[in-house]
Amino acid sequence: MTLPDKLSRSLRDRAVLVTGAAGGMGEATARVFADEGARVALADMRADAVEAVAESIRGGGGRAQAFVIDVAEPEQIQAGVAAAAKHWGGLDILVSNAGVSIHSLVDGAEYELGWERALAVMLGAQPRLLRAALPWLRRSDAARVVLIASTEALGATAGHSAYSAAKAGVAGFARSMAVELGPEAITVNCICPGPIDTPMTARIAPEHKTIFAKRRTALRRYGRPDEVAHMTVSLCLPAASYITGAVIPVDGGLMARNA
Repeated sequence: MTLPDKLSRSLRDRAVLVTGAAGGMGEATARVFADEGARVALADMRADAVEAVAESIRGGGGRAQAFVIDVAEPEQIQAGVAAAAKHWGGLDILVSNAGVSIHSLVDGAEYELGWERALAVMLGAQPRLLRAALPWLRRSDAARVVLIASTEALGATAGHSAYSAAKAGVAGFARSMAVELGPEAITVNCICPGPIDTPMTARIAPEHKTIFAKRRTALRRYGRPDEVAHMTVSLCLPAASYITGAVIPVDGGLMARNA
């Protein structure tokens, strides 16, 4: 593909699909895209919650439409991606963000159920979403894919082996797809958020978050969902045309700090 002489930093009118968009980082990502003038398809399995977010974005002047997709269900992925692309007349950007938090020791009674759920939602869904979106991405002049993993893909926490395995798989899949789709000028990148204040981490007591952040991160604090969202959006700019196969921590320096 021949690049224009001047690369654009505008996302206006780009069609974007964000999964896991009913809250947390997915919602923040959808809102930042909408603020940049993109046309956003918000996908989540929670119908009322994702519609409320889409309505809120529209109320602020953005363009947003909600779609109900359980990414653990292959048929829902195929139908939902097709519906989103039909609604916006195409698809330029895919942000795969949907996830679940499952804590279980390897000898726990519910371990295998948790393992299957974690891999279905956070790893098995990745190729299905990409395959469903690919026909439309191939028609875009600036196709972008961003997969949301975690610093658990780069390190590990006891009791989160299913989560860590799934997220490590996401990083590997992103690299592989970057190589495979590179000749078509479709970029594929992976973001690894660290400790972020989201509904998934809401059950952690604030004092424990403070202790952890001061002990482990360079910035000595938890991050906000919009701080991750801005990195995601940056990777999706038309001008981000030579960044692919990257696995980028957005973690306040957690992975950089030794002591």
